[in-house]
Amino acid sequence: MIKDMRNTLMGVIVAGMLLSISCANKTGTQGYDSPTGYNLNKPIKYYMPDGLLEVSGIAFNNGKRDSVYAEQDEDGNIYYLKLGDKQVSYSKFGKKGDYEDIAICHNQVIMLRSDGVLFTFPFSQVRNKEIPDVQKLEGLLPDGEYEGMHADEKNGLLYLLCKHCADDNTTKSSSGTILALQADGTLKQSGSFSVDVKAIEKITDKKKINFHPSALTQNSKTNEWYILSSVNKMLVVADSNWKVKAIYSLDPAIFNQPEGIAFDNQYNLYISNEGSKTSAGNILKFSYTK
Repeated sequence: MIKDMRNTLMGVIVAGMLLSISCANKTGTQGYDSPTGYNLNKPIKYYMPDGLLEVSGIAFNNGKRDSVYAEQDEDGNIYYLKLGDKQVSYSKFGKKGDYEDIAICHNQVIMLRSDGVLFTFPFSQVRNKEIPDVQKLEGLLPDGEYEGMHADEKNGLLYLLCKHCADDNTTKSSSGTILALQADGTLKQSGSFSVDVKAIEKITDKKKINFHPSALTQNSKTNEWYILSSVNKMLVVADSNWKVKAIYSLDPAIFNQPEGIAFDNQYNLYISNEGSKTSAGNILKFSYTK
């Protein structure tokens, strides 16, 4: 009887120790891990005003946090506001369309439409009611559907990652195009890249993942690429050469429809979520901690 009680007590102690170790290896209350320097479980949440429900892409000008610039599906507008504002301002640059991302580089704004058509205009014209000098650039990207774009301010390069292209097998790789921004706002071919979906499958231990990236940005502190996939509810981190290093599952209670991603010049991370008929869109801030 005493021996049985001792064995039972020992089992309880061991089980408790294992549970403690298991919990210690998880980040946050939900057990969702985060990249070094960030806690994806504890965002500062900024709800978007009614006029910016379907916020898709977000950008900062030179990483400055005084204003965030955004676009949303179907409207040919560039929106701007200070995080926490109850109202949003905008300038019209084009007709209605399926706009998916925004970038700012060398005092030019670049807008991405889902069919790969790009629009550029001077940043100095953003606060006009209508943007007078807009260039529509076609035929620069392979045929497909696009949602992710990042501007490299230092080198004047634009990186665009295909969500679904005819030439891609989305279970093997996701292709990207590099464009060089010219002084007059035009863009020229400057290279290509790809993300290895097989490497994502290996890390996640899942087979036949159809990877559909919705946004990308680069962490200027580490030079790592942060690639967001709303459909897959994951954040992919790759090194500067696009080699996949880590995968982070996103808590659907926090990331209901993550569509935009950006860093400010203090290395803080921002991810935007589109709203719906029952909930407002939002931008989540994840403060950088050393």
